[in-house]
Amino acid sequence: MKLDVIKLDAGKAGSIELADDIFGLVPRGDLLQRVVRWQRAKAQAGTHSVLGRSDVSYSTKKIYRQKGTGGARHGSRNAPIFRHGGIYKGPTPRSHAFDLPKKVRALGLRHALSAKATAGELVIIEDLNLDNAKTSAVAKAVKENGWKRVLVIDGAEVNENFARAARNLEGVDILPSMGANVYDILKRDTLVITRAGVEALEARLK
Repeated sequence: MKLDVIKLDAGKAGSIELADDIFGLVPRGDLLQRVVRWQRAKAQAGTHSVLGRSDVSYSTKKIYRQKGTGGARHGSRNAPIFRHGGIYKGPTPRSHAFDLPKKVRALGLRHALSAKATAGELVIIEDLNLDNAKTSAVAKAVKENGWKRVLVIDGAEVNENFARAARNLEGVDILPSMGANVYDILKRDTLVITRAGVEALEARLK
C-alpha cells in the first residue's frame, strides 16, 4: 500500500510504499486481545499480600478450656473466624505473567499497525528534526497536524531534541522502533511513524 509522507510542519515530502503483510492485513480483534492481555499481565506488579494465620501478631495461648464452656472449641485467636484473625487463602505476592509465542506477538504487532492504517489513523513523516527544539515548536506542529493523543515511533534511536521538547506535552508519547508494542499503539488516537521507523519496523517484522 502507498501512503503520502509529510513533514513535521505539515508540508509534503513525497510518498512511501508500505509492506502489505505488515500494514495491509485485515485486523483480528481476538489476536490483538491476546497480545494486550499478555502485556498487561506481564506489567502487573503482583505485590498484593494479606496476613495469614501464622503472620497475625496475637497470642498463641488457648483462649479458653477445651470443654465445659458450652461454646465451640478453639485453640487460638488467630483463626480466620475471629476479628483480627488471619486471612484464609488470601492473595500472596506472585507473578501474573504467562507465556505467549514470539510468532503470535509479532503477528499481533502487524495487526495493530494494520488496524491503524485501516482506520486512517496512521501518519508517515519524513523525520523528527526541528529547527527550534523547543516545547512550543512541537506543540505548534502537533496542533497544526490535528493530533491529540498521538504515539510517535522513530527509528533505532529516538531524535533526542524532539524527545526532550515533547516530554512535557500531554498526549504526545515517543518510542524507538524496538519499543513499538500493541498496547501503546491501540491506546492512542493517532500513530505517527518516521521513514526510519517504517524501515526499522519492516526489518524487525520480516
